[in-house]
Amino acid sequence: MKRLSLFPVVAVIFIVAMLVIPVPPTLLDFLLIINLATSLTVILVSMSTKEPLDFSVFPALLLITTLFRLALNVSSTRLILTNGYAGQVIETFGSFVIGGNAVVGFVVYLILAIIQFIVITRGAERVAEVAARFTLDAMPGKQISIDADLNSGLITEQEARERRKNIELEADFYGAMDGASKFVKGDAVASLLIVAVNIIGGFIIGMVEGGGSVSTVLKTYTQLSVGDGLVSQIPALLLSTATGLIVTRSASSGDFGTEIMNQLLFSPRSLYIVAAVMLVLGLFSPIGILITGPIAVVIFVAARRITAQQTKSEEQLRIQEDAERAKTTKSPESMYSIIQLEAIEFEFGYGLFPFVDAAQGGDLLERVSLIRRQIALDLGIVVPMIRFRDNIQLRANEYVMRIKGSEVARYEIYPGHYLAMSPGIADPEVVGIPTKEPAFGLPAEWINESMRERAMLVNYTVVDPPSLIATHLTEVIKRHAHELLGRQETKQLIDAIKERQPVLVEELIPQTLTIGEVQRVLSNLLLERVSIRDLSTVLETLADYAKITKDPDQLTEYVRQRLSRQITALIRTGDQPITAITLSQATEKRIQEHLSHSEQGVQLALDPRIAQQLMKSVNDHITRLASLGKSAVLLVSPGIRAHVHRLFIRSMPDLYVLSYSEIDPDAPIESGGVVNV
Repeated sequence: MKRLSLFPVVAVIFIVAMLVIPVPPTLLDFLLIINLATSLTVILVSMSTKEPLDFSVFPALLLITTLFRLALNVSSTRLILTNGYAGQVIETFGSFVIGGNAVVGFVVYLILAIIQFIVITRGAERVAEVAARFTLDAMPGKQISIDADLNSGLITEQEARERRKNIELEADFYGAMDGASKFVKGDAVASLLIVAVNIIGGFIIGMVEGGGSVSTVLKTYTQLSVGDGLVSQIPALLLSTATGLIVTRSASSGDFGTEIMNQLLFSPRSLYIVAAVMLVLGLFSPIGILITGPIAVVIFVAARRITAQQTKSEEQLRIQEDAERAKTTKSPESMYSIIQLEAIEFEFGYGLFPFVDAAQGGDLLERVSLIRRQIALDLGIVVPMIRFRDNIQLRANEYVMRIKGSEVARYEIYPGHYLAMSPGIADPEVVGIPTKEPAFGLPAEWINESMRERAMLVNYTVVDPPSLIATHLTEVIKRHAHELLGRQETKQLIDAIKERQPVLVEELIPQTLTIGEVQRVLSNLLLERVSIRDLSTVLETLADYAKITKDPDQLTEYVRQRLSRQITALIRTGDQPITAITLSQATEKRIQEHLSHSEQGVQLALDPRIAQQLMKSVNDHITRLASLGKSAVLLVSPGIRAHVHRLFIRSMPDLYVLSYSEIDPDAPIESGGVVNV
C-alpha cells in the first residue's frame, strides 16, 4: 500500500513532463488507452457506490484525469502538426468515424462535443451547484437534530461525533464537486478549440510544406484532428457522466445497477401496459409487427416473471411473519413485553389527529421535543419518550394523559376555537363556551375565530388548541417529575456528572449512600419543583451531611438550604419582595409537639380538627392576597417545614412551603399575615 500511495505522485510528475517533452507515437497510443480505461473505471465505480461519500476522492481524481487528458492533447497536437501522424489509436478513431468523408467525420465529432458541453457537462455542473447549496443550508438543521437525539438519549456521544463528522465531510465533498465540475466544463471547451487549432494549423503547415493537394491535406489533418478529439472526448464524456451520477446519488441500500433495476421493474403493471403499447404500435402503424413484436414479447415475459417472483416473495414473507408471530406469542418474553408500561402516554380521539399528523400541518410532535428540552433546562431531568396513541374509546376531541399507565389528566378540545382567559374583569361582549383552563384550573371560555380579535383587544389571554395541549402536557410532566425519576434514571444522571467530577461521585456512591437513597432525595426535590440541574451542589451537600444522617427527608432539607438562592429565584417575581404567610409561635410549637418518632421516621400526627383550621386559615390569607395581585408562600421553621408541606400538598399542591433557612438573605420579605390556630 505504501508503494501504491506513491503512484499518484509519480503520475502527476509524468503528466507535467508530458506538457514540455515530446512523446513518441507508440507511447502516446499506450497512454491514450490508459486514459480510456481510467475513465471507464471511474464511471463503473461511481455506479457501484452506495453513497457519494464512498467515493470522496472523486473531485481530486477528476482534476488529475482532466490534467492528464489535456497533457495528451498537447502531445498529440505536437505530433499532428510536426509529423502528420500521431499514432495508431488516433488514426484508427479518425478513419473509423470519418469513413472516407472529412465533412461527415467533423459533423459527428461536433455533435458529440455539443452533447458533452451543453447536455452532460452543464447538467452535472448545475446539479453539483444545487447539491452544494442545499447541503450547506441543511447543516444547521442536521446539527440541531443530532443535539436533540443526544439530549433525549437516543444516541451516544460517540455516535453524535460520528454524525457531525459525516455532515462536515458531506459538505466538503459537495463543495469540492461544485468546483471540480468547472474543470469538466473548461475541458469540454478546450477540446473544441484544440480540434479547431489542429485542423487549421495542420492545413496551413501542410500547404506551406507542400504536402499535396488541398483536399488531401484537409482530409489528412481533419482525420487526425477528429481522431484526436474523439480519443479525448469519449473519456471526457464518461467522466462527465460519472460526475452527474455521483452528485445525483442519494443514500441507498445497494449499488446503482441493483437499485435502478429493482425500482424500474418494481411495478409489473407498467410493463404490461408498455408491452401492449408496443404490440398496438406494430399492428396499426407502418413500423410493422416484426420490429415491435419481439420487444413486446420480451417485456411481457419479464413482467410475468416479476409478478410470479413478487407473489412468491410475499407468500414466503407471510409464512415467516406467521411463524415469528406464533413463536413470539408462545414465548415467555412476549408476556414481559405486554406488561411493560410506558412512562408517559398521550391518548387522543380521532378529531385531534390533525394536531399530531405532520402531513396535515400538525406540529404537536415538534412541540414535544421543545417541551422535553425545556424541562431538562428547568428541572434538570431527561424526560422519557412520550408515547402518542389514538384511542377510539375517547370522544372525538378528547385526550388523556397517563403516567405509568395511570390517568393523571383528561380534557376536551374544541377544534376551530380558541381558549380565552380574562385578565380579571370579564368583558360581556366576549361570549363563548364556559370551561376551565386544564393546566391551572383557571376559568376560561372557548371562543370562535370572529370573537378572537375582540378578546385580544380587551387583554384576554387567547390560546390556540395546540399551544393549550403543549402547556397542559408541560405542567403535567412537571407535576409528576418525581415519579419519572427512578433508580436507572438517577444512575444515568450520576454517570454524566461523574465524567466531570469523578472524585465527588466516588466519595459519595456507594461508600456513603446508595443510588436508591440519592434517588429519594432527588425525588423529594422534584416533588416541590426544585430543579436538580445543579446536581454537583446536591451531591456535595449529601457528601457533607450523609455522615450525620441517612434519613432522605432530613438530607433533603439540608440540600434545600444549600440551594437557597435557586429556591428564592423560583418564588420571587422580578424585584418584588416575597410575600410570606407565617405561623405564630404557638402554632409552630403545637405542630412540633405532635411530631411522633417511629421506625418509619418522623410523622406529623396532628388532630384533624386543628389541621382543617390550619389549612382554612392559610387558604383565607392566600385568597385575600390573590385579590391584591400577590402570590404568597408559607414560611415556617426548618424543623417542621417538610411535615407542613406534606399536610398541605393534597389540598393546596401549588403552595410553596419554605423554611427561614431557604430564603436568600438579600431577598426582601413582606408579611402576608400570621396564622394562629
